[in-house]
Amino acid sequence: MNDRIDLDHVAEALTVALSPIVEGGSPPGLTWGIDVDGERRFGALGHLDADGTQAATTDTIYRISSMTKPVTAVAALALVEDGTLALDAPVDDLLPELAERRVLLRPDGPIGETEAAQRPITVEDLFSFRLGHGMDFTTMGSPTPLDTAMAEAGLAAAPPAPQEHLPPDEWLALLGTFPLRHQPGERWLYNTGAEVLGVLIARATGTSLGAVLTERVFGPLGMRDTGFSVPAEQSGRFGACFWPPDPGTGTVAVYDSPDGQWAAPPAFEGGDAGLVSTVGDYLTFGAMLRDGGAIGGTRVLLPGSIAAMTTNRLTQAQLAASSPSPDGTTGWGLGVGVALVPTLSVVGNYGWDGGLGSAWRNDTVRGLSAVLLTNEAWAAPIPTTVIEAFWSVLAAEVPPV
Repeated sequence: MNDRIDLDHVAEALTVALSPIVEGGSPPGLTWGIDVDGERRFGALGHLDADGTQAATTDTIYRISSMTKPVTAVAALALVEDGTLALDAPVDDLLPELAERRVLLRPDGPIGETEAAQRPITVEDLFSFRLGHGMDFTTMGSPTPLDTAMAEAGLAAAPPAPQEHLPPDEWLALLGTFPLRHQPGERWLYNTGAEVLGVLIARATGTSLGAVLTERVFGPLGMRDTGFSVPAEQSGRFGACFWPPDPGTGTVAVYDSPDGQWAAPPAFEGGDAGLVSTVGDYLTFGAMLRDGGAIGGTRVLLPGSIAAMTTNRLTQAQLAASSPSPDGTTGWGLGVGVALVPTLSVVGNYGWDGGLGSAWRNDTVRGLSAVLLTNEAWAAPIPTTVIEAFWSVLAAEVPPV
């Protein structure tokens, strides 16, 4: 029993706060897990199917979408530690498709008006999402000529659909035909850096991204239910993912069915948003980072790598131009969001969310790792009601160490 906090009381408070939201149908189901000083509690509410007959459980498998990004970053940092990769090295040798880049004169200008890149893209640029490619949150809804051209070529920004993604070499070759939106190192742009980092990991090791994640992360941590697809024998633990209810009709549409995008191994193992997992698996991953890179005697990363990963890399000018959060309170480290103004009323020094309904934070002040997985995609790039309620309860109920 934790001697500084009653975790059973915390679990009860979470159930009281989250149950009415799930009973309201948005999300239809969820599973949560918390780890405080190594002691854990779990809970599950709601259902996994449209009929409400398949209950969510503590071992339900969910699509974790962008919570894949920190996992990819950890594997890449393990390769940095052993000398396979170097943060300051250009990617040109391993990713020649991205060598000798051209850059738009204006990010919203014609794609034929370009200049030479001022320097090569580096490995750190991929981690920090400053390679020059990616989604600009400030222009979403107002496509630029580059956005339109890339969408017409099949490179549109969209929710993850692994079975529809081009294979890695074909995808990177196509990406390499387009100019960069910004100079390397200049601006934070979302998502594409993690996709490219996954390809870099595979090429640097001469194997697949999935194989590296298994060797460096999943295997050592015992994350048996985390991967790029759900094996047939585990399909009973995997449900649908739904869109939020239609505001006018209340109708709930299915984003992905259990036999859909994650039912078979994909051609492209997306380092950005391709993984499925359970709260238990991801909680182990989070606790490993919180505890300095090792858990249960198994070391995945050195403390120095975690410090580098969880330190904001963005300048004030970059944060002002395009940041990971609408209110500017979140920066970006090496593959993970970093809180810039942590207070006792907010949970988490670092972590990240997934647009298909998931959230994770580590809080070193509270000795807390917390994971919430749901089966409802976000309607907008802001946390949902149930996620905000989850963090509010933990902020109130888990005191600082």
